[in-house]
Amino acid sequence: MKAVILAGGLGTRLQPYTMFLPKPMLPLGDKPVLEHIIEWARGGGITEFVICVSYLRRRIEEYFEDGARLGVGIEYAASDRPLATAGQLKTAEGHLDGTFACMYGDSVFDFSLRSMIKSHKKSGALVTMGLARFTTNLPYGVIRTRGGRVTGWDEKPGISADVNMGCYVMEKEALGLVPAGRPYGMDDLVRRAMKRGGVNGYMARGGFTDIGDRESYEKAHQEQIRRLGSI
Repeated sequence: MKAVILAGGLGTRLQPYTMFLPKPMLPLGDKPVLEHIIEWARGGGITEFVICVSYLRRRIEEYFEDGARLGVGIEYAASDRPLATAGQLKTAEGHLDGTFACMYGDSVFDFSLRSMIKSHKKSGALVTMGLARFTTNLPYGVIRTRGGRVTGWDEKPGISADVNMGCYVMEKEALGLVPAGRPYGMDDLVRRAMKRGGVNGYMARGGFTDIGDRESYEKAHQEQIRRLGSI
């Protein structure tokens, strides 16, 4: 099985860091984010990768080359313009021959990819989404009313929801739902797959770290440096 990593985004929310480096090449501790992702997936049994590149693609290609340094094989699928998540994934179609994993290049994962693949195969679904439980506190007091009367006040209550981690296992047939050569979101692909062959949700034991903006990246980078310092 191969893994496709979506690494072609512009990283506008991470500027100025991404003016000269693509987002997946930003350092997280002592190595780029993308290297963390590859090592995690390799630990889950995957040794063949397709990296979808676009913005500052040479930075990625020159660093990873064919993957031999990391003990994996790497191919590249390139686009000359932004195509959104599923549109970018579509560019890897010719490199795939069956079931594959797919992950965003701006998250670091901490759960069992092997277990997620097993869940996908058992489900018979077209797409399996990796899910995590996310809990946060609302910044306001929530007021309950009935008939114009206030009946309760919950000050800054916690709310929970299952969220998309940006990691999938798919059948190649799912790419037939994506139009070629134009921007197309992963949410659109999943909605179409829900109508066709069903979508399986895999609740991960563990989670992920999103580094999609400056605040989350700086926090994750500092945590990784502290972790390295304690080794």
